[in-house]
Amino acid sequence: METEAYKSALIFAKTHYENFPVVSFLIPEYLRKHVAIIYWFARTADDIADEGDFPVQERLEKLNEFEENFNKALKGEYQSVFLEALHSTIIERKLSPEHFTDLLKAFRQDITKTGYENYQEVLDYCRNSANPVGCLILQLHGIRNEEAYIYSDRICTALQITNFLQDVKTDFKKGRIYIPGDEMARAGVTRNMFEDNEINRNFKRLIEFNIDRTQLLFDEGRKLLNFLKGRLKYEIKWTILGGEYSRLPSCAGAPSAIVVPPTIEVGADARRLG
Repeated sequence: METEAYKSALIFAKTHYENFPVVSFLIPEYLRKHVAIIYWFARTADDIADEGDFPVQERLEKLNEFEENFNKALKGEYQSVFLEALHSTIIERKLSPEHFTDLLKAFRQDITKTGYENYQEVLDYCRNSANPVGCLILQLHGIRNEEAYIYSDRICTALQITNFLQDVKTDFKKGRIYIPGDEMARAGVTRNMFEDNEINRNFKRLIEFNIDRTQLLFDEGRKLLNFLKGRLKYEIKWTILGGEYSRLPSCAGAPSAIVVPPTIEVGADARRLG
């Protein structure tokens, strides 16, 4: 049954609407099932938090139930073959369970929080929503180095913020704004501009400021490459380049690219790969 769960997770990852790197030849074959089952966990929890029109309380209850079932799986009590496979992956690859619970904190926050007062709040969100994935990918490859984790966090946070900048319109439709409120106020950007899809000079400058700041995270995160080798090094390098590439139209003075993100092969979503 566990083997079938891995097979189903691989199919799920390859056919889902997101471009997940488990299909990349750069992911060693022996790790693909593990990457796929991690993706299943993240995507399932994210769908609970973000898909459909269910009331807030119902979403929270479903997410709490999902977390309870995950915790039971860690004790060998399996509510599904997918959780059994995930537990097997955690044991076999010596993964830290807290990275999974941190992801659930972010998904829960997606349900209950609609705005962020300052940049630190955004970083705190990324600490749970994106950074755990990078650490899990490193652990999957047997890398356990605190300095490497720091640089991985920089990359994952940069990718997550890049995703926010791409999906401003989509997130606003879901009732969320990830651009810091204090920075919006200083720039003279209001919620009405989001409602009216108004991209004026102030809005453009605010986005460009965030782009420049995010680039600093990418620049520091590149130091992670010094800890990597082989396929993983190439995968992370292309992930960084993909995240940076996805923001180039904005830098070139076409802020509409923020609302309609370009399609790229590897990169922009931090939940895909740190």
